[in-house]
Amino acid sequence: MTVDDSAGAGGQAADKSGQGVVTAFGQSMKTLRVRAGLEREEFGRRLGYSASTVASFEQGRRIPSPRTIDQADEVLGAGGLLTVWKEQVERAQFPVFFQGMAKLEKECIELLMYDTHVVNGLLQTKEYMKALLAMRRPTLEEETIDQRVTARLARQDIFARRPAPLLSFVMDEAVLRHRYGGEDVLRGQLEHLLLIGRNRNIEIQVMPLDCEDNAGVNGPFTVVTRRDSKKFVYSEAHATSTLETDPEQTVLAAARYGIIRSQALTPRESLEFIEGLLASL
Repeated sequence: MTVDDSAGAGGQAADKSGQGVVTAFGQSMKTLRVRAGLEREEFGRRLGYSASTVASFEQGRRIPSPRTIDQADEVLGAGGLLTVWKEQVERAQFPVFFQGMAKLEKECIELLMYDTHVVNGLLQTKEYMKALLAMRRPTLEEETIDQRVTARLARQDIFARRPAPLLSFVMDEAVLRHRYGGEDVLRGQLEHLLLIGRNRNIEIQVMPLDCEDNAGVNGPFTVVTRRDSKKFVYSEAHATSTLETDPEQTVLAAARYGIIRSQALTPRESLEFIEGLLASL
């Protein structure tokens, strides 16, 4: 079975629905703040934010983190009236086509990722994220970019999860050579890959340009294994994504990934290769 998420007419409606959730949450927060007799400045001080940031939360222009929602609920004595929004608000911070995958990342015990265009979002630095999002056409508003950067960084909590999931990344060499955002951004990104690649549950491999065989010529994809052992295959193009759930297709995708991994440089060779690229900058 294949589930398609689109940012076409239906996707736009879903995006508007997500914005509606954020707006409704903000209105609820404002109502509770006013009822508690707190000005934005005082409320923001207790949360660790400026009054202008509180205004952005209340007007639905900025999405608060789950931790911020917990803090706000406690400060306002809301008794859970704000925390019940957490899951919906968290989901709304992602583009509609990625929301299903974001949920699976939280439930996975293994992720197998093959990338051909950009560094995988779980491995990106904040500067690299901003550079990519700034290049989108049509252009994104600054607040949208900030929200997506925050959401993408939050996904990287997966590296601190215990028990740690098994994470395997294979990326084409070209991904590591694109100077998106400039040389300094690329340097920081390569340094980050070297740092994160030393984790025992993480394998980073490079598919060299001179490799004569590549089972991944059909493009990037991710194989997710959930805690209940069910597998999914996720792929996206432009603003559309596909989440494959058919057992035969998911098993074949996992097998294809195994072949790709065997054709790429080993994790040790890959880190040495990245060190070489970094030294050449």
